Amino acid sequence: MTYIRTNAALRGKRIAFLAAVAGISVMLGAGAASAATVVKWLHLELDPTYVAKWEEIAKAYEEKHPDVDIQMQFLENEAFKAKLPTLLQSDDIPDFFFSWGGGVLKQQSETGALQDVTAALDADGGKLRNAYSAASVSGLTFDGKVWAMPYKVGLVSFFYNKELFAKAGVKAEDIKTWANFLDAVKKLKDAGIVPIAGGGGEKWPIHFYWSYLVMREGGEKVFDAAKKGEGEGFLDPAIVKAGEDLAELGKLEPFQPGYLGSTWPQTLGVFGDGKAAMILGFENTEANQRKNAGDGKGLSPENIGRFNFPAVEGGAGKVTDTLGGLNGWAVTKKASKEAIDFLAFLTNAENERSMAKAAMLLPVAVGADDGVTNSLLAQSAKELAASTWHQNYFDQDLGAAVGRVVNDVSVEIVSGQMNSQDGAQQIQDAFELEQ
Repeated sequence: MTYIRTNAALRGKRIAFLAAVAGISVMLGAGAASAATVVKWLHLELDPTYVAKWEEIAKAYEEKHPDVDIQMQFLENEAFKAKLPTLLQSDDIPDFFFSWGGGVLKQQSETGALQDVTAALDADGGKLRNAYSAASVSGLTFDGKVWAMPYKVGLVSFFYNKELFAKAGVKAEDIKTWANFLDAVKKLKDAGIVPIAGGGGEKWPIHFYWSYLVMREGGEKVFDAAKKGEGEGFLDPAIVKAGEDLAELGKLEPFQPGYLGSTWPQTLGVFGDGKAAMILGFENTEANQRKNAGDGKGLSPENIGRFNFPAVEGGAGKVTDTLGGLNGWAVTKKASKEAIDFLAFLTNAENERSMAKAAMLLPVAVGADDGVTNSLLAQSAKELAASTWHQNYFDQDLGAAVGRVVNDVSVEIVSGQMNSQDGAQQIQDAFELEQ
């Protein structure tokens, strides 16, 4: 695989050095060069603005460390997932790569391909560990060992088109419960408006609904028990009830025509083009709907609002329980100390603040929160700050095999192809196969 060499200054030095060696060799007949330490960075970021910011940070590091060469490689999301296992066993293994955390990271840690970074975090009295939020470090820890350097935290919540809400007479502040949400969907439909932009083609966008409903119905205790194989597992009544809630939404036909074939970019485009009133998406939805809208502009920030996933009356979960990513950079076994040092630099408070100002992330570095200046991102940051339980995406947390079943079941339940009890049974069966 080809990595992009970013260290222009180092390349210039190499040229000068080679010229010098050529001159000296005339007199001495010999010359030697000391190679730079190469740090290979594998990512899957499509946004050129984000990549440019990373290149800027890499250049700043290389200027301070002229004997380090940071090389970046891109893989598209699905290709990344498909090729990473093979890549980790190859001679072209990267020093670090993007990780969603959860069960996938845990499985990778068990292969022996990753480096335990606990010692690096705890060096100098835990200086580096204390530079990150405790939740971000904890979420990347398995069996007392940290398997990735924290990078960012994410949040899934509802975004809505204010003009379409006003047209239908719906007020976001009135959506406190699941029943309120279903009422809003009905009002929007009655006004001739598609209530929700849904991405059924890739399936995982629909699993957000099932996941949040499980959290609201059962709370942390029920989900943790299911993950540990305790009690009734994924057949717990609260989990079955969550699927019934999702089926109730599906019966209202809330999504745009053809949503079962829609990719996530297409779904963002539906919302950005004003063809649906709501979307359940990531914290960066405002920016991404613009990129995917037909006119490249999308909805104006002033026309977009957001609200938490509503509570479920009688459920054990809290409206302050949040779902979203906890991303890090997984360090491979062969990575050098320079690679870890660069990662500490990439994710320090100054650089995380800079990335937050560019609306790239919600930071995990302590003291970087003031970089979140975008209004909608700031609202997400505020919600996360008040979170009583932050849960990683279910399809990541439960591992790839079980996660795929969760995604499949979520789509089949909301589309009326499967009932909740059967869906819970399929997830439980998949879970037991992995044990």
